Amino acid sequence: MTYIEAKNELEQIVQSIESNELDVDALTDKVKRAAELISFCKEKLTKTDKELQKILKNIE
Repeated sequence: MTYIEAKNELEQIVQSIESNELDVDALTDKVKRAAELISFCKEKLTKTDKELQKILKNIE
């Protein structure tokens, strides 16, 4: 999964929650999935930041 795919899925989850499309059971599943996606995105951003810092340090 890419960062963009995760971000898009998160946006879909938020839209479905905001539009009250979900019943209680589906809401629980979507919130769990959203938490997984947020964790994935956070890890991806942290890794990218570290790689960029390393590259920039090597340039100096």
